[in-house]
Amino acid sequence: MINSFDFILPTKIRYGTGMVQVLGEELRLLHAKKVMIITDNGLVKAGLVKTITDLIDKEGLTFITYSEIEANPKDYNVECAAETARLESIDTIVAFGGGSPIDAAKAVAVLTKQGGKARDYQGKGKITADCIPLITIPTTAGTGSEVTFSSVITDTLEKFKFTIKSTAIAAKVAIIDPELTLSVPPLVTAATGIDALTHAIEGYTACCTEPIAEAVGLYAIEYIAKNIVAAVKNGADLAARDKMMMGSLLAGLSFSHADVASVHCMAEALGSIYDAPHGMCNAILLPYVMEYNLPSAQFKYARVARAMGIDEQDDAIAAMKGIEYIKTLSREIGLPGIKALNINEEDFTLLAEMSVKNGSNDSNPRKITKDDYVWLFAKAYADCDC
Repeated sequence: MINSFDFILPTKIRYGTGMVQVLGEELRLLHAKKVMIITDNGLVKAGLVKTITDLIDKEGLTFITYSEIEANPKDYNVECAAETARLESIDTIVAFGGGSPIDAAKAVAVLTKQGGKARDYQGKGKITADCIPLITIPTTAGTGSEVTFSSVITDTLEKFKFTIKSTAIAAKVAIIDPELTLSVPPLVTAATGIDALTHAIEGYTACCTEPIAEAVGLYAIEYIAKNIVAAVKNGADLAARDKMMMGSLLAGLSFSHADVASVHCMAEALGSIYDAPHGMCNAILLPYVMEYNLPSAQFKYARVARAMGIDEQDDAIAAMKGIEYIKTLSREIGLPGIKALNINEEDFTLLAEMSVKNGSNDSNPRKITKDDYVWLFAKAYADCDC
């Protein structure tokens, strides 16, 4: 028998090249009057935010731009943005960017209406449905955050990443336009692409997964594995960008309806202590966690390998080939090893303790302890020749 499950998708998805042009239409449907654009300074300096401001201007709406969102968004980022939104009487938020602005915007949507500190809403069940309407427009093919109902924020005092999770913070509309990713640099394309691959693999293999999450996760793996090299090596390849964007979207649907697991536990610990890029951390750690999980996930990892194009009927061999393929793929697209993050070996125990405390630790397909995490950090470090 299939276990009982719920599959809730509160976000309208509008997908396609040039789809950003429907922003005005969606703002009208939400009866928006005053809009806050939440983004980052890099996108402002690159001139990409002007695409959004021009579309809002065309609607004759008042708007402000909040661009002080940092990578691995901080508690003070979202609390300051929420205070600004309250003072400006904002009634609609448009999140434009990668995972950091989108995750931040979800938290701002809560805090603006309900007050308090970001950490007050950690976990599930802390949020009522009264949040500011949110439209998400991703500019990277990586996080899938545009369709998830989770927001990962860094507590800067404790140096700990925590998750706010509720369907109440889900975007009303996700406008997904692969043309917006054409200017993303190769290294960012690589890191966010493997981030999406990690979401798909963990969404497919997490203990709490279910058939729909498994199905979209496997399809995401196929899209990403077959197109990431082309997207990295020729950023103007719109067909590859399109497939990567769809892979990221499907991966987001997969893990948001299942969970992530130990790769993310470790990556979020690194992000908390070193403010390291999340996608790069996932890319570095993914094959090591997969090797650890093999005794409990061989059949599924064999299916992952076949989705990536590996023609091997023996499950044990296919699973191992899949892991080696991911290592080779990461090198081919220019991703570094763990030493590039300038981490200290003395921090392995602290990082392991943080990994165990992560809310997704129990979703890993194989039981994992603090000592196991220490061993994994040490193995990734010892293997690194960069």
